[in-house]
Amino acid sequence: MDYLTLAQAYSRIEATSKRLDMTDLLAELFRKIPPGDIEKVVLLTQGKLAPDFAGQELGIAEKLALRAIYEATRVSEAEIQRLWQKEGDLGTVAFEAVSRRKQTSLFTDTLSVDNVFDSLVHISSASGAGSQDLKLKLLAKLMHDSSPVEAKFIARTLAGKLRLGIADMTLIDALAVTYATKDDRDRVEHAYNTCSDLARVAKLLASKGLVGLDEIELEVGIPLRAMLAERLPGIPEILEKLGGKCAFEYKYDGLRIQAHIKGGKVELFTRQLENTTDQFPDLVGLLAKAFKGKAAVLEGECVPVDVNTGEMLPFQTVSRRRGRKYELTSAVEDFPVMLFLFDCLYLNGKDLTQTPYTNRRKKLESCIRESERVKLAEVLVTDDPEEAEEYFSKVVAKGGEGVMAKSLAKDSFYRAGSRGWNWIKFKRDYKSEMNDTVDLVAVGGFSGRGKRAGAYGALLMAVYNREDGRFETVTKLGTGFDDEMLAALPGMLEPLKGGKPHRLVRSTMKADFWFEPSLVMEVKGAEITLSPIHTCAWEAVRKGSGLAIRFPRFTGIIRKDKAPEDATNSEEMLALYEMQKK
Repeated sequence: MDYLTLAQAYSRIEATSKRLDMTDLLAELFRKIPPGDIEKVVLLTQGKLAPDFAGQELGIAEKLALRAIYEATRVSEAEIQRLWQKEGDLGTVAFEAVSRRKQTSLFTDTLSVDNVFDSLVHISSASGAGSQDLKLKLLAKLMHDSSPVEAKFIARTLAGKLRLGIADMTLIDALAVTYATKDDRDRVEHAYNTCSDLARVAKLLASKGLVGLDEIELEVGIPLRAMLAERLPGIPEILEKLGGKCAFEYKYDGLRIQAHIKGGKVELFTRQLENTTDQFPDLVGLLAKAFKGKAAVLEGECVPVDVNTGEMLPFQTVSRRRGRKYELTSAVEDFPVMLFLFDCLYLNGKDLTQTPYTNRRKKLESCIRESERVKLAEVLVTDDPEEAEEYFSKVVAKGGEGVMAKSLAKDSFYRAGSRGWNWIKFKRDYKSEMNDTVDLVAVGGFSGRGKRAGAYGALLMAVYNREDGRFETVTKLGTGFDDEMLAALPGMLEPLKGGKPHRLVRSTMKADFWFEPSLVMEVKGAEITLSPIHTCAWEAVRKGSGLAIRFPRFTGIIRKDKAPEDATNSEEMLALYEMQKK
């Protein structure tokens, strides 16, 4: 198939913003395409060279693309740069430059879809010494052989911005209309959600018809598109929607991971289908040891953790390990993670997605041997709204985002790529931030681990209750300390050390060391949450809960100018909590 036919179709699609019109134009295009070309056409229309999980990207720098346009057209570099600065679209620059090129060679080749696609793959794969020159040569050849409209869409493909507004769901609509019927659309979408490869779906439809989709099954090593959740404003509404009883799972603030295990090999994929195996070698080894079986597809949440406090850290901490090619060993040590598994989609040759949640949970429990850093997601099965609310508060206090309510019904299947009422997300109902620092008193300590072995890993911090003259715990503090401060802490705290909690300290937690309230430290946190384990402002907001600071960080300032009784008090913390709610 000539690439010009594809480019002209793109031009017509670009001229409309209506999804139905786009679907009709795509269907018209697909009917012209030989079955052998449909796979490449679909990928090009998605702006890709391979499905997302294959990890094949073009990675062309704008300067290289502009240089290739110059080499192919000999329009002055100054003029090409002016066009680029004016338009900000490589496609428009290529269109204009090819339209103005100084001369047309007698040796111009007609571009085919195969030729364009294979050249782009070659460009993408080029690496090492001389790769830039090779990419430039291949790009310039494409531009040299292009008509203006062909050059426009080749350049946009290179830039990763095709600008057609075609979503995957629109492509699915068009494929169903072309090769089956509108009524078969859901079947086409299900096949895509199972294999995450729309080009493969198109190839099977074009060559074998609807029956060809029967070949698509859940396979270890090929990620499914993730199931998504709906939202409701409160726990009573959730229980009513899910039949009066459901499973409330701890919703972790981390990176969603789909783990594929077979023959001792472990591959990890993100929700966006990115293969992130190489970035988490520690998880690969831990999961291989934890799994008891031959093959599985499991889902979980990869969560950063402070090894000294045992507390979970903000999601952003995981990003410091993402995309690293160098210094990965130090990143693994500096930013340790845990994996909390919550679903089993495939086990030992059996697809479990069409079985109820309760069955999948049992299968998950049967195939995982929990360890310190690979665990099953916490879950509460209940029909009691008060018990669910208490569990929700506990989750938030421990650093979770909220809870994921899951149906226990017989049809509580895993619906890949779909958003439905089998899962309902319930998070904190306000965005809260601490806009000021607080001054807290060290009342306890915890032994350090890893790099902090032999020192304090974290401190138990408290506020002052002016009504009864006691110190109430509000957080564990383990971040923000530089090496100098870590070395100085033992000297500061040794004179204050005691064998049990000081009589003025109100704590439900058990620390490794206890201190007389004296050392005041400045702390910044992300927000104030309800907590069933900290005693600050106990039951002032909710029965069985106090207040806690989430994601605390030492600012580096010791408040030597303040006595412990001058530290932030529980009334101030309550006021800060109410302010952030507003």
